[in-house]
Amino acid sequence: MYKKTLSLRFPKKMVDEPIAVNLVKKFDLSFNILKATIYPRKEGFMVLELSGHKKNFQRGVRYLKTIGIKVESIGQDIKRNEELCFHCGACTAV
Repeated sequence: MYKKTLSLRFPKKMVDEPIAVNLVKKFDLSFNILKATIYPRKEGFMVLELSGHKKNFQRGVRYLKTIGIKVESIGQDIKRNEELCFHCGACTAV
């Protein structure tokens, strides 16, 4: 099982599309939406944890990119600085 946290930025033409459902149906992936800001007729942003077999995961991400969604991996970029951390919990959302 392969799992990664991704940020998705999509154009206004995609906000009415069932993007997450397509990942499940077409690529047999599971998702957990951690954060989403989606406005009708405007851009959308979503942070989700996506998991499944690695080959299906790669195919799903390729599908997202081909339909105009900007996909970035964010799990590796977030690190806690123990000296500065005061355990507010803000980082746990991403």
